[in-house]
Amino acid sequence: MRSYALNMAPPTADKRVLRGARTRRIIARHAADIASQDGLDGLSLGRLAEDLGLSKSGVQTLFVTKERLQLAAVEAARSLFAESVVTASDSAAPGLATLRALIERWIEYAAAPLFRGGCFWGANLVRFGNKPGPVRDALVASSREWTDLLTRELGTAISAGEVAERDVELTVFQLDALLLAANTRLRLGDTEAMTKLRRTVDELLRAP
Repeated sequence: MRSYALNMAPPTADKRVLRGARTRRIIARHAADIASQDGLDGLSLGRLAEDLGLSKSGVQTLFVTKERLQLAAVEAARSLFAESVVTASDSAAPGLATLRALIERWIEYAAAPLFRGGCFWGANLVRFGNKPGPVRDALVASSREWTDLLTRELGTAISAGEVAERDVELTVFQLDALLLAANTRLRLGDTEAMTKLRRTVDELLRAP
């Protein structure tokens, strides 16, 4: 009976749901942009409503609280990053080719940039490091997805003899630190930041 009731819902109700979902995506995407520059703490329901020409009550209906808005921004950033960096590297062979493709796509993601302020996680992980709660957990989970991916591909590359034997966890720590440092230098106007990053990565990923 429940599925029958759903199937018989008026078309106007479906359209309202679709409009609400679309509006929610637009708001979350804009929130990710703001948070990449001003941090997740810089978000507010009122600011998003004003920026996008929406009513504050409408935005509040979709997100209810600032924390839920922050979580939506994190998820939007995660999805966009996955599409632009991770999925864009899918065609590369496992191991070194994928690892290099991921790093190159990350460079494009930061240099273009995908978000107004550059790397979304670079702008927010430090700010929320000492703020336990769902937002910090979401940021950490997204960051770990990235480092776990680098760990897997580096391990594959070493096993295949493409990269010299080394401590995988330490090397991934170094790679992640280099990417965040390069993003910071780029934001500060260092036009050679990504060239330096590529050279340093080449040293880390040298052949046996």
